[in-house]
Amino acid sequence: MSNTTSMVNYQPEVQLKPHSSVEDGLAMLIATFMISFAMLLMQSAGTLTGGTAGLALLIHYVTGIKFGFIFFTLNLPFYYLAYKQLGLQMVIKTFIAVGLLSVLTEIHPLFIHVQGMSPLYMAILANIFMGLGFLILFRHRSSLGGFNLLALFIQKRYGIPAGKIQMGLDICILLASLAYVNTKLLAISILGAVILNMILTLNHRSDRYVA
Repeated sequence: MSNTTSMVNYQPEVQLKPHSSVEDGLAMLIATFMISFAMLLMQSAGTLTGGTAGLALLIHYVTGIKFGFIFFTLNLPFYYLAYKQLGLQMVIKTFIAVGLLSVLTEIHPLFIHVQGMSPLYMAILANIFMGLGFLILFRHRSSLGGFNLLALFIQKRYGIPAGKIQMGLDICILLASLAYVNTKLLAISILGAVILNMILTLNHRSDRYVA
């Protein structure tokens, strides 16, 4: 009986095979393409998001400076945290992902113009794209810097799901934008942030997935 029980409870050791450089590169390109398109939708709707992307959007609305430049600059201080806590490989991948996103956000408007769509619909669609893009980046040990890195670090150190951490930080950013965004767009932005972080919380947990 004991032998049968031990056989039932036996879990074979999982042999993790790391992604190749080509797989990582393609994943980062696809993910940043999706997220940069999400940023185009948000800019068209006049809505916001959380994290450094939200700060960059807010500064863009207030100053008119290009989003890509602001986003890239805001992320520079966070590379040190990534290097000290998550390793050089994470820093390199994140730097590449941030660079790709900064460039792609300026390229999209040259090929597509989003008009006539409901801000609510655009916000929902944008945050779904962002959530899927973030999941791809996280699975390939990359991020978009800023609060993403902070959330991943806290998850690694304390086991708190990255999605919950990100949600708390995002709500703080959105509330700070009250002086610049009307109440309706702010409510839509908060709904979008909840959708985004639900996707992350449900699909990116260190105690559930091995990759």
